[in-house]
Parts: sequence; C-alpha cells; structure tokens
Amino acid sequence: MARAGLTTERLVQAGAELADEVGFDQVTVSALARRFNVKVASLYSHLRNSQDLKTRIALLALEEMADRAAEALAGRSGKDALTAFANVCRDYARAHPGRYTAARHPLDDETAAGSAGVRIAQLNRAILRGYDLAEPDQTHAVRLLGSVFHGYVSLETAGGFAHSAPGSEESWARILDALDSLLRNWPARP
Repeated sequence: MARAGLTTERLVQAGAELADEVGFDQVTVSALARRFNVKVASLYSHLRNSQDLKTRIALLALEEMADRAAEALAGRSGKDALTAFANVCRDYARAHPGRYTAARHPLDDETAAGSAGVRIAQLNRAILRGYDLAEPDQTHAVRLLGSVFHGYVSLETAGGFAHSAPGSEESWARILDALDSLLRNWPARP
C-alpha cells in the first residue's frame, strides 16, 4: 500500500532536489526514503529501484531544459538563438547541477526516443537552420555545440576558470562569438 501523500511525481521532484544538493550519483531510493523519513519499502509502490528513480530524474531534467530552451528561442534566429540556447544550458547547469548531470544519464533507446531530449535536439537543429547547414554537417555542428557547451559548463562549475583572467563571462561571450563565426563559415567538405 502506498504511503499517504507520496506520489511518483513528488518522489521524482524530491529526488531531483536531492541530486542538486548532494550530486546525482548519490541519489538512491534509500537516500530518498531517509529524506521522507519512511522505510525504503514504502517507496517501491512508486519506484522500481534506484535506476528507475535516476531515469525519472533524467526525464524531468530533459523536460525542464527543453521547456526553457523553447521559451528562450521563441522568435530568435542566428546568433541570438545560438546565444539563448547556450545560456539556457549554462544557466540550468549552474542552478541545477545534479539535474544537469541527470540530463546526460544513459537512457535505453525507447525511453530516449520518448523523452524531451528529442525536443532539445530539434531545437538545436532549428538554430542550425539559420546557418544553412545541410546533413551531415548539421549533425557535426550539433555535436560541436554540445561538446563546447557541456565542456565549458563542466570546467566552469568545477572551478576550472576561477583563478585566471580574463573572467569566465568574457570567455563565454567570446566563445559564442567564435561559434557564430564558425557556423556562418562552416568549412567545405573535402
């Protein structure tokens, strides 16, 4: 029997908050049970196991990111769209470090295909349409943007840019300028 007041949605939200506080790797059904001061068994009517919990947190994070990206991109194109999308990724990682990690959690093919990750990829490709990139260059560019955004955010949140000048904000702006220039002048295929 499910404990009164506990729902799958409430548990997933609490799991996402826990991920932001202690790190996504530390999120387990046991840790969540401690948060609610209940026995682990009382959560099993809502969650199969810790892997199920992590998958649900990943899906929540992807949904939140997709919603924010769609809102940020509305009415924008070119560099404005690129900057808006990049800032959504960076701002989300700063505000929700555990969820940001969760958004990269491996999903099985069926779960991934039904996730908001598909919307994020579509939004990324919408940005690239403004740069007139065709396949396979569009896929290469999607991978480049993801690598730059994730790499920068990962290094920045780990404190990698905290001890040198110029400041991280200035570098971020220059990197976005450089990406815009690269996308406008994408190299021809050999």
